Amino acid sequence: MNLNDVNRGVHRNKSRKRLGRGPGSGLGKTAGRGHKGQKARHGYNALSVFEGGQMPLVRRIPKRGFHNRFAATIAAVNVGDLEKRFNPGEEVTPDTLKVRSLVKGSYDFLKILGNGELTKSLKVVAHRFSASAKEKVERAGGQIVILPGKAPVVKKAKVKKVETA
Repeated sequence: MNLNDVNRGVHRNKSRKRLGRGPGSGLGKTAGRGHKGQKARHGYNALSVFEGGQMPLVRRIPKRGFHNRFAATIAAVNVGDLEKRFNPGEEVTPDTLKVRSLVKGSYDFLKILGNGELTKSLKVVAHRFSASAKEKVERAGGQIVILPGKAPVVKKAKVKKVETA
């Protein structure tokens, strides 16, 4: 291979395909669509899953489970991660967790979980705490602050009407 062969055939600005401009262009008459049929017609647009009349794969495979798209997304951080990334006396907030790459992306609630050990006294600010996490933070001499969040939907119990006779 020679150095002048490396970029041969590679064009920075490729010109668009000009269809229906006579037989000399190689794309005249049928303009690369072949003869007749649905694909040759003007305005043809098939679904990406269309398989020529065969039942498409996406419809052959059975559905499994349920995904609630309205469910709250919860970011979880373990107590052991706080031990590694924070110094004693520091405040742990959603912002500081994002800066230290413990939480990524968007979420509705931040929950602190109790996996790992905590020996440092930290002020932890989050929406939710597991029972073990709350106990470990307080045992280490830390402080817990619960952030307000969306209130959970609580179904009201139906009250029976008392008949008066």
